[in-house]
Amino acid sequence: MKTTSKSAALWDERSRLVSSGSAAYSSLVLERGLGAKVWDADGKEYLDFAGGIGALNVGHCHPKVVAALREQAGKLLHTSFHVAAYENYLSVCRELIAVAPWKGPKKAVLFNSGSEAIENAVKFARGFTKRRTVIAFDNAFHGRTLLCLALDGKHKPLRQGLGAMPPDIHHARYPYAYRPPVGVSPEQLTAHCLESLENLFRVTAAAEDCAAIVVEPVQGEGGFIVPTPGFLKGLRALCDQHGIVLIVDEVQAGFGRTGEMFAIEHDGIAPDLMVVAKSLCGGMPLSGVVGRTDIMDSVATGAIGGTYGGNPMSCAAALAVFEIFREEKLVAAARRIGETVKKRFDGFRDKYDIVGDSRGLGAMRAIELVSDKKTKAPLPAASVKQILHACEDRGLIAIKAGVHDNVIRTLMPLTISDADLSKGLDILDQSLAEFKVS
Repeated sequence: MKTTSKSAALWDERSRLVSSGSAAYSSLVLERGLGAKVWDADGKEYLDFAGGIGALNVGHCHPKVVAALREQAGKLLHTSFHVAAYENYLSVCRELIAVAPWKGPKKAVLFNSGSEAIENAVKFARGFTKRRTVIAFDNAFHGRTLLCLALDGKHKPLRQGLGAMPPDIHHARYPYAYRPPVGVSPEQLTAHCLESLENLFRVTAAAEDCAAIVVEPVQGEGGFIVPTPGFLKGLRALCDQHGIVLIVDEVQAGFGRTGEMFAIEHDGIAPDLMVVAKSLCGGMPLSGVVGRTDIMDSVATGAIGGTYGGNPMSCAAALAVFEIFREEKLVAAARRIGETVKKRFDGFRDKYDIVGDSRGLGAMRAIELVSDKKTKAPLPAASVKQILHACEDRGLIAIKAGVHDNVIRTLMPLTISDADLSKGLDILDQSLAEFKVS
């Protein structure tokens, strides 16, 4: 008699109960996690290089996060910050203002998700400038709410079949060194992209009508694309020149992932508004916008907020995360992890014909897979999925990214041990080695 595993049965139930529009990187059904490891419903152990899509830099169920949640659960679950304030919301804002990497008066406000924070950052920028136009970039990802879909730099499947998008959103070229425009060298790419943006101002959307430029300091879902040197500084200069609010999206790159607390620190520039989420609170839903006081105070009272934003439970988890970062020196850990991953990924690029590029900052690293290194033709998504399934069979959870779905990225917890990091990279190595281009 054929038996069905608990995981398979639950996956079948997911298919019956959950909208098929909800993305699925794997067919796993997990039961518990600790640190960099998780166990499925049948008890099989996996190393986690996905980290809740970057939300678990402190690892699964960190004891300090768990203890903070247990303590908070006996005090206050919810009131809505609009009805009555509570101390740990203020404490999270205080921490965000303290770690925001630029000088000057700042304020913060909390929400539930990265998408929600991006939406509100745009509202702040429009309220402050009294302008409507917003510019984002190709390959960008800022979320799945309707405004965020308009900002995203990938049409299929994100916007496919969903009708008209919000108006006054335009896209500029992001400097993707591995895939520059024809005739443009990587060395020319920064100047080319900045000139393309200025041309957009001339022919499509006047700079004096532009409220904000929204940019990821390292593109996440776009494929862990690190901008070419000088690009972000050039954006800062253009924003200063034209009175445009610079919104930096640190949702995936922030909280130590790149080897600095925030990725924008690598370029030494100050955003006007910074959006944070994901690893802010160890797996709980929480996001925020921190920015210049004059911009944060520019909208009418009541224009910003939400019933659950800055929930007391999530705030308790976030305060534990700040403590963990300090005590366990996780920013330094990201640098150490990044050095190990870079060495291995560079080796994969040199060893395997399907690995066209190795790139990233700190522990935010990726390999881009190709069918042909000379033409850089992307490896088909089905083939990438085959490699990821091979990793899964060996006990490693890894996920893809990129506009062609041909990038494998690393989002392992920054608390991972050297032994587990090496084991996970070995599994990826083995899975790449066994793949044959058909």
